[in-house]
Amino acid sequence: MNSQNGFLLSFIKYGENDAVLHCFTEEEGFQTYFLKGIYSKKNKKKALLQPLNQLNFSVTLARGNGIASVSKFELVKNNDIYTDIRTNTIIFFISDFLNQILKYENKNITIYQSIDAFITELMNKNYQAHLLFLVAVLKIQGVAPLRGEGNFLDPETGTFSLTPIHQLFNEEVSMIWKHILTTENLYATKIHPHLRKNFLDSLLVYYHYHIADFKTPTSLEVIQQIFE
Repeated sequence: MNSQNGFLLSFIKYGENDAVLHCFTEEEGFQTYFLKGIYSKKNKKKALLQPLNQLNFSVTLARGNGIASVSKFELVKNNDIYTDIRTNTIIFFISDFLNQILKYENKNITIYQSIDAFITELMNKNYQAHLLFLVAVLKIQGVAPLRGEGNFLDPETGTFSLTPIHQLFNEEVSMIWKHILTTENLYATKIHPHLRKNFLDSLLVYYHYHIADFKTPTSLEVIQQIFE
């Protein structure tokens, strides 16, 4: 048995009382765990199954190709981010996003710490933190755009051009990208409310070009409605 700290990315009910958890852990990267009895009537810990909750798991490794089992788990850090509807919507969107793009990721302390920093921003009511965090992930993964002299980002090549290449990447949106890529204080960046939807759309286009098998998260429609 070993102990792991990890962010819960998703969970699926299995049978009547059990669950399968997908987590991004500090020491092992993306992991899948089996959790027995969490949905039984007497189990009060199911309330801790919230996307991006940071949990400490006591894990029993499986034999062969089986799934490791969680014998017990505790909340690492208590944060009150699930009562605010906007924050809650952002959390579900980002957990959906990370569950997809981190599924083959091994130990990566930089990503782990960046998730923690992102949650801190949400606790401080930074409602554009998800947009900035998605650029931070691209930088960590080594696929962020290269800085250049042009004012128009080409999402396919990841370079800046002197002329527009893609309809979503006009000068306003491209300059947001350039500012985020060059600033030292990522979360101090301010994106005008009327540009946030277009910027998010541009992020999704960029991810489609640079992250293998990327699919638009199913929670996109909800987050767009909340922030219209």
